[in-house]
Amino acid sequence: MGLDNLTAGLEDVPKGHVATIVTHLEMLEAPALAAAHSRLTLADWPSPAVDAYCDLFRKVGEPWLWISRLLMDHEQLEAILHDPAVDLSIVRDGGEPVGFIELDFRVPGECEIAFFGLTEDRNGQGHGRWLMSQALAKAWRDGIRRVWLHTCTQDSPRALPFYQHCGFRIFRQQTGRMKDPRLTGHLPRSAAPHVPILS
Repeated sequence: MGLDNLTAGLEDVPKGHVATIVTHLEMLEAPALAAAHSRLTLADWPSPAVDAYCDLFRKVGEPWLWISRLLMDHEQLEAILHDPAVDLSIVRDGGEPVGFIELDFRVPGECEIAFFGLTEDRNGQGHGRWLMSQALAKAWRDGIRRVWLHTCTQDSPRALPFYQHCGFRIFRQQTGRMKDPRLTGHLPRSAAPHVPILS
């Protein structure tokens, strides 16, 4: 890999941190998605208990270093989860919770797909196409002019092309870094083995 033409130069990632590239994507009209089916089921999950939400958040997000909700204090997170402009749905396989969708309508005319995911063992089986169809059907309610989301380089390498295939278009990229949650004790050291630990 040639690095000679990097005009901004390279910067060291401090020990104990993780560097990331965040890609923001949007769609400005509802897409026509092909029908998708799954054995999984989706149900409304209004005002979940914070502990139950965090358990599922961790179960879905640990392989990708999802950490933001785990850093919030109880009252701050509860206020988001119980906000009537935040729409939560839970995914089950039989009776087992295996994923969730979190849609944020707090900005008028917009829906952010704030979180969207399944447990790692349900990925790669076609369930994601079904789940995105469900998410978009719920997101494009009356008055919505824009639906957007973001992904990053800690996510599955299939995530970005999947979102683009669903009709999302990139409108912004950012670089950043965060304290490694595997070193702060928020996630186990075994999480996200594809991301190096700089300890």
